[in-house]
Parts: sequence; C-alpha cells; structure tokens
Amino acid sequence: MKILVVDDMLSWREFHKTALEELFIENGCTIDMADSARAGLDKLYENTSAPYDLIITDLQMEDDFRPQYAGEWLVEQIKNLPSYRKSRIVISSGTYNIKHIAENLNVECIPKRIACTDREKYEEVMLGR
Repeated sequence: MKILVVDDMLSWREFHKTALEELFIENGCTIDMADSARAGLDKLYENTSAPYDLIITDLQMEDDFRPQYAGEWLVEQIKNLPSYRKSRIVISSGTYNIKHIAENLNVECIPKRIACTDREKYEEVMLGR
C-alpha cells in the first residue's frame, strides 16, 4: 500500500502516519507526506509511474485558493491525473461541512474530531469499508 498524507500541520501528518503504519503493519505500507496542497501535487507528479493507492488530504491549508479550500483544489487536480483514477481519496478536516464537500467531490471523508477519538471509524474509512 502506497499512501500520501497532505496536511499543513505536522501533528496531523504524524497522527495519520502512526495510525496507518499500525493499521497496515501486516501488509506493509509506504507513507509519503506533504505540508501543502502544492507540495502534495508535486509528490503526485513525481509518482505517476507508481501512483499512490490512498491519498489523505486536509481541506484548509494554504489560503491562496479562495474561494476554494486548498484541499478541494488538490482533489480536483488528482481527479485530472489519469494515473490516479483508481486511487482512493479521503479528506480529513475540522471543517463543519466536510461531509457536504466530500459528497460534492465524490470522495470519502473523516472529520478530524472522529479521526482522533474513534479508532474503529478511522480504520473503517481508511480500509474503505
């Protein structure tokens, strides 16, 4: 499993990395991290020949994508990359309307408050169940 975690907060990148390493311990995983939507897109371009299986992105990062969130912009970019058509995308955010945004983008989501308090739900989302 090859995973990309995109979040501007180091603590959230580390949270996902630790949780995902534990979740995929038996099958193994490679986790790359990026601290912005632009850096995440660079990682995606660098890995088109061996695309990420799972991409987890925050919504609210750099603010130069107004009126969109940076994470929304990143999801749109991913969806335009043919090599990532089979990749799962999960947005994770403290944004109150995360579920609505995820539905509009046709991706999965997990609110950050759930990610850090409900391990079972976190695993369910990350495993695509």
